[in-house]
Amino acid sequence: MTKLLALVAATFFAASSFAASHAGAPMAGASAPAKAEMKAEMKADAKADSKVAKATSAAEKKKAKAEAKAAKKAAAAQKKSDKAAAASTADKKVSAADATKTKAIVAADAKQEKAEVKADAKKEAAKK
Repeated sequence: MTKLLALVAATFFAASSFAASHAGAPMAGASAPAKAEMKAEMKADAKADSKVAKATSAAEKKKAKAEAKAAKKAAAAQKKSDKAAAASTADKKVSAADATKTKAIVAADAKQEKAEVKADAKKEAAKK
């Protein structure tokens, strides 16, 4: 699309340059050297316009490519950030689960120890 736009602009510029240079004097009335000079000038203008259009097109293409690359990098960074956040959340959940497990184990050990002490006390009482 940009190449087409650049080509249209170059064509329009070349046509307007040609029309401006020929507005005052028609080609039929000009001498042979003048015609050759005009023709060479028109060719040079057209060539310059074409080069400008190509350069503009190439610059726009490079810009679009750079923007796409930057967008891709930003998306990858966002994905990495989201993944790290999810991993952090998972780590917090694992830590909380471990803490709960440890608490439960300590409570169970305490109950078991209390039960053993009670049982030992009952055995001692029964011996008396």
